Amino acid sequence: MTFFASLLGSDLSGVFLLASGVSFGFYDIVKSLTIPGWFVIVTLLIQSVYLIAVGIERWLTYNKAKQQSRQYAPKVAQALKNSNIDEAINISDKHKDSHLAMVVSSGLKEFAAHQGSSEISADEMEASKRALERAIAVKTAELKRGLSGLATVGSTAPFVGLFGTVVGIIGAFVGLAQAENAGIAAVGGAIAEALVATAFGIGVAVPAVWLFNYFTNKVTSFGIEMENSASELIDYFIRQRTKRLNG
Repeated sequence: MTFFASLLGSDLSGVFLLASGVSFGFYDIVKSLTIPGWFVIVTLLIQSVYLIAVGIERWLTYNKAKQQSRQYAPKVAQALKNSNIDEAINISDKHKDSHLAMVVSSGLKEFAAHQGSSEISADEMEASKRALERAIAVKTAELKRGLSGLATVGSTAPFVGLFGTVVGIIGAFVGLAQAENAGIAAVGGAIAEALVATAFGIGVAVPAVWLFNYFTNKVTSFGIEMENSASELIDYFIRQRTKRLNG
């Protein structure tokens, strides 16, 4: 899309190549596109819209999760310090966009279900651990939503552009073969189509790959935070069990 913008700017400013009376401005290139060329351009446009939409949605989701988790962590820590599990669960339910809140809430609810027992058995502790593991798996999958699409766009966009390039080059050779006087006028449109497809494909692939790597690192960081929170919560459950046994 940046390439198209530069072409449009060049056309409006009157900067274009003239050779044998053929202009290579934005309008002339669009007018010369063949059906395969339009297919390539439309496909790349769809991929561009997709990566922009996913990029904005994921950025907002991760930013909200980070902010809510920063607010959530000290509140739930204080509630657990006071041994108030019900309050900790209520705090977790109020921070629905926090990745930490979902994990901690699952473990606390499982643990609270056995809290009325006079003694918390090892099996009940394992049930709490499994609840935490399930919550981490579910939240990680939710955080990864849309990233596989970015990877697909990043890996396929150059090949879509390459297909347009091949089609354009074939058209250029056909034009040369059919022209009585071979020259730039015979192959100009096909060559322009090939160059547009190549540049557009690269222009879509590069930000898609960059966003995929950036968001993957974010998910990895969130995963580490969830694992650490789950580990600390298990330690809390063990201390509570020890108090019950000693009490």
